[in-house]
Amino acid sequence: MMIGLVGKTNVGKSSFFKAATLLDVEIENRKFVTIEPNVGIAYVSFDCVCKEFGVKCNPRNGKCIEGKRFIPVKLIDVAGLVPGAHTGRGLGNKFLDELRRADVLIHVVDFSGRTDEEGNPCVGYDPCKDIEFVEEEIDLWFMSILERAFSRMRNVKKDELIETISNQLSGLGVEKETVEMVVKEVGLFNKEELARRIRRIAKPILIAANKIDLEEAQQNYERIKKMYSEKIIVPTSAEAEIALRMATEKGFVRYIPGDDFEIVDESKLTEAQKNALRKIKQLIQKYGSTGVQQCLDKAVFDLLKYIVVFPVEDENRLSDSQGNVLPDAFLMPPGSTALDLAYKIHTDIGENFVCALDVRTGKKLGRNYELKNRDVIKIVAK
Repeated sequence: MMIGLVGKTNVGKSSFFKAATLLDVEIENRKFVTIEPNVGIAYVSFDCVCKEFGVKCNPRNGKCIEGKRFIPVKLIDVAGLVPGAHTGRGLGNKFLDELRRADVLIHVVDFSGRTDEEGNPCVGYDPCKDIEFVEEEIDLWFMSILERAFSRMRNVKKDELIETISNQLSGLGVEKETVEMVVKEVGLFNKEELARRIRRIAKPILIAANKIDLEEAQQNYERIKKMYSEKIIVPTSAEAEIALRMATEKGFVRYIPGDDFEIVDESKLTEAQKNALRKIKQLIQKYGSTGVQQCLDKAVFDLLKYIVVFPVEDENRLSDSQGNVLPDAFLMPPGSTALDLAYKIHTDIGENFVCALDVRTGKKLGRNYELKNRDVIKIVAK
């Protein structure tokens, strides 16, 4: 699972990346700070089943904090976009090529309107322009790949052209079934709509309304969320999240990402630190969080519709062979089966699959059983 951070230059993508991964990256108020992509591990959060079963889990990957399971995902922050990126303008070709690996995109937008379309400082810029041009650039990128497929296949049968388009787009994670479904809806030769629909399925986009701590951003957010009611827009302050993560590391606050926080010992804080935390507290009270964790969670669970499944070897102790309780929490795409889970655990287990066991009910499940969110499953293999 990989999440891509996209957006024009100088809007806070690197700050978002640092907030989500705690990796040190170059953050400056200038254009094209990110040239080579930053890749790190972030986490999506999910209510663990440990409380339901009354156990304390011991994850092999990720962590569990007070019943909140944090599941690792890859996060990639690529070079900023400028209009015309699909033609190679700016760092466009490099940027778009890096996005091939991403399953879903988070578009970081400066909702304060303090950077123009080229990433230069300004006042009063409309963030709607960014929302439109970034999506258009990515759609045109898909369109250019479709054009190559069409140019190579003239006077051919429909099935052959669909096959060629599917092969051309396979490097972007597009499945043949997706191409067939969209072709059935919009036709084969409405290329612009074909590219747009395929992109929405293969690379869905969530909008992080960044710099929401600024008054201009809050005003723009109220206006824009009504204009784009079909989109997921999350009010976000990457800077506030970085501050909370740093304060947590220093022991100043108690904070579970995505929730509110508590000051551990106010006497250890300077007046400047108290004022900063007070402003962050007000922000969280208004919007529910800093938005960074919510962006990650909504990208995976709301846009991609992924579910979480807990595989175990010992159904009585809910453990693996080493005694780790609820050792894994796997993100699985919708429609995944028990056999898919077996292969995800290990190829040999998939190849030697006998049956699965629903740990809650003790019921045996076949290979075609469709997994449900929060399933706790034992795989039986030869």
